[in-house]
Amino acid sequence: MIERLRGELIEKTPRHAVVMAGGVGYGMDIPLSTYEALPREGEAADLFVHTHVREDMLLLFGFASAEEREAFLLLQGASGVGPAAALSVLSAMSLGALGRALAEGDADALTRVKGIGKRTAERIVLDLKNKTKHLPWVAAAAMAAENVPLRHEARDAVAALVNLGMKEPQAEKAVAAAAAALPPSATVEQLVVEGLKRRN
Repeated sequence: MIERLRGELIEKTPRHAVVMAGGVGYGMDIPLSTYEALPREGEAADLFVHTHVREDMLLLFGFASAEEREAFLLLQGASGVGPAAALSVLSAMSLGALGRALAEGDADALTRVKGIGKRTAERIVLDLKNKTKHLPWVAAAAMAAENVPLRHEARDAVAALVNLGMKEPQAEKAVAAAAAALPPSATVEQLVVEGLKRRN
């Protein structure tokens, strides 16, 4: 199973990309967000890949980040959502917007995606809200939406993770996810330990 591809980007459109690796051109369906993150044709590309196996064919889907791939797979865990619908959601919504919609149970935001009706949007929220609330990108989106400033312990935990080598945005996401998973009384040490588990 192909999980990741690095090679020369030889073709790209808003829906499709071809990466040449080891003398083989791998064609992948991609969301618009990935297209916008791709380099120019002829340059090196690095994509996270999901291999979708069906009885009659093998399909590859490419993503600019592991979080996008994770969201793609999670969306298909909702009743009535297949690969095409999941790609449509990721093409129409940023990862942050999707995270906020799931965290807040905002089905209306999902109905703005072409091909996603009210019933499907409600099913996505119902099926995924509890499954995704502890994921770093969902927790970070929820915190940003609420505009809740980091409390003292969380700020110290972010600083500690940065000192351990994390980039600040990554550390903030990890601590946000840790804070969502732990009780409000969590100490700096607990936030750091949990944050290290949730780094990506």
